[in-house]
Amino acid sequence: MEINGKKVLVLGGWGLVGLAVVKRLIDQNADEIIILSLEKWQAEEAVQILKRKTNIKLVPEWGNMFVSEQLKDLTRDEILNNKKNRHILMHDVLDDLTEDILQDSFLFQIISKHKPDIIVDCVNSATALAYQDIFTSSIEVRKQTEQIAAGKKSGESISAIERLLITQYTPQLIRHIQILYEGMKRANTMVYVKIGTSGTGGMGLNIPYTHSEEKPSRMLLSKSAIAGSHSLLLWLMARTPDAPITKEIKPTAAIAWKKIEYGEIKKRGKPVQLYDCPPTKGIPLKDKLERTMEKGPWKDLGDTLKKVYIDTGENGIFSYEEFLAITSRGQMEFITPEEIANVVIYEIRGGNTGHDIINALDNATMGPTYRAGYLRINALQKMRNLQDLHSSDSVAFELLGPPKLSKLIYEAYLLKRCRFTLEEVSSHSTGFLASCAQEQIKSDKKLRSEILSIGIPILMSDGNTLLRGPEMKIPAYRGENVMEVNQKNIDKWASEGWIDLRESNFKIWQDRIKKIIEEIKAIPENDTSSQFDRDREYWMASEVLEPGKIVGWLFLSEEHGSRMKE
Repeated sequence: MEINGKKVLVLGGWGLVGLAVVKRLIDQNADEIIILSLEKWQAEEAVQILKRKTNIKLVPEWGNMFVSEQLKDLTRDEILNNKKNRHILMHDVLDDLTEDILQDSFLFQIISKHKPDIIVDCVNSATALAYQDIFTSSIEVRKQTEQIAAGKKSGESISAIERLLITQYTPQLIRHIQILYEGMKRANTMVYVKIGTSGTGGMGLNIPYTHSEEKPSRMLLSKSAIAGSHSLLLWLMARTPDAPITKEIKPTAAIAWKKIEYGEIKKRGKPVQLYDCPPTKGIPLKDKLERTMEKGPWKDLGDTLKKVYIDTGENGIFSYEEFLAITSRGQMEFITPEEIANVVIYEIRGGNTGHDIINALDNATMGPTYRAGYLRINALQKMRNLQDLHSSDSVAFELLGPPKLSKLIYEAYLLKRCRFTLEEVSSHSTGFLASCAQEQIKSDKKLRSEILSIGIPILMSDGNTLLRGPEMKIPAYRGENVMEVNQKNIDKWASEGWIDLRESNFKIWQDRIKKIIEEIKAIPENDTSSQFDRDREYWMASEVLEPGKIVGWLFLSEEHGSRMKE
């Protein structure tokens, strides 16, 4: 699509790649560019730098896009070390996604506020999540559990467990994708481009640069694992019909550079303090060695480390020798942010650079085949023959999931057992449909047992009586085994996975069948072209209802679960 006249949101717009992307968007005459960064000063600095070069409207926004609005300006430590903040984050990340969680999300608020046509995501998400370091949090929890097992009370145990819960990478990444997708869908965003990472600068498991004594470190591999998971989730989003066009550019080299200067060297935003330990003050190595000491033999020199450095943005600053080593032939080498930005712009405008890994995954993965489609007919016929031989219909096992699938198939099967045709379902009264279905449940113990035994309860027509077995798939376990029974919950559970024999549910089924009939009648009788996936013969091949066909249609038309790419 053309960028000219469009509104663009750049996540991580102050960073090395982000700034390069914004500059190229300015060249393309974007109408408005929203620059989101973690810190206020970063977003405002980026706007001030770029305002000198353009009259395009530049809007600064700031905050942590992975948390709710009330936590967006807090550091990770401020969240982890505060009980109230931990509980907010646990709720936001680990509970089912609700409209309240969605509306509270800072990222959702930014997308809803600006409604961008295009989003370019330059945030190093894998690093942000993986460097929370689940391994250190796990060590702390193990220490606490050992103390509890030894009979020692520990007030830190609960907070340590809570910190571990909100450090888990996968729930955070999944929630981020859920919010991102829903936000863009509602804002009618048309294109989303992610600047991803390999986690190792393109190197393999033999990478010599590490974060611990392990080679490679688990934390470094966590970054690669999250980066891969992120790519596959974006691949799924790209296969979602109502999602924006989704692309990911994944540089596999060090990215450099932002500036080269002589100045103060900082770690985590703080200057490196200079200390000295004269040889005469050395400590003898015996018995134990303390990793951390409040007081030691060192002397604070009252100064900071100042050297020549190259600033590589989010990846930090390197000394001359470090940069010389890391960019050597056969090491990470490097790529410039401008080259990445050029690819981003070209892909947004519809070009094919060959560097979109979503497209690469599409080309590399195997999809449905002609052979499988040909053999499907044989497989179905063999199953039908065996059903006839054993006088046993194969309906649902609740192994495929979700429970709603089993519920829908069995409800359609009850209509089949009543020997209704499509036309009869549409013409009979809903009360008659409900009573016929309930009679099947009452009179057929074997059928009833098969339904209950796979974890699907049956709500009788009175709306108050529930038939169930020892396991119920719905309601799902969410920390409580006892739940309040009220009409709202009954309706919710019945919709999600209970056989619902109430007349109101059969009104829903009647409406569904009427839509199928309308779809059939809309097909011209003499049309024998390839236009229709489900032509008249598809629906009329059998005089009896076929639950699998009907539910397959439902998942397309009602659940909007259409496969986008073959």
